[in-house]
Amino acid sequence: MDFWVFGYGSLLWNPGFAPIETVAARADGWHRSFCMLSIHHRGTEDDPGLVLALDAAPGASCAGLAMRVPASGSAGVLAMLRARELVSSAYLERHLPVELADGRMVTALSYVIDPDHRQYCRFEPEVQARMIARAHGGRGPNADYLFNTAAHLRALALQDPELDRLEVMVRTILRQGDA
Repeated sequence: MDFWVFGYGSLLWNPGFAPIETVAARADGWHRSFCMLSIHHRGTEDDPGLVLALDAAPGASCAGLAMRVPASGSAGVLAMLRARELVSSAYLERHLPVELADGRMVTALSYVIDPDHRQYCRFEPEVQARMIARAHGGRGPNADYLFNTAAHLRALALQDPELDRLEVMVRTILRQGDA
């Protein structure tokens, strides 16, 4: 059976699979947030970075992409996503209702933050920017993660003013050599 995946961060630009359908979508009740310490992919235990997660927020909504996975590849895609996203158990695997840009409602697999996990964090934008500018992990610089996500959201015409402001702050820090 086909299933949907909701991408809101790196899945936008690096899903790791070939969806048979990709549609702009919105998940209500969730906010895209740099609220997860990255100790593997974009930082280390000693110098954590930050990655995006869906954080529950009444009245909020998060724009992203819904990607339909064909039944023929569903087991492999699910295994790959779990290996990638559940590396430290800070994410919880959830099936969320999402509204597609064409009006359809689907249930999509998504990864949301566990607010009780030790990697959950809430920092002011200035602190986030300094962490992101400095951190580097197994998949490269934390800043590249932010820049790729922001660029893809803009290319998809999906607005995220908070992410845009954070990108400007990180670029300024890097340009000034203050990382």
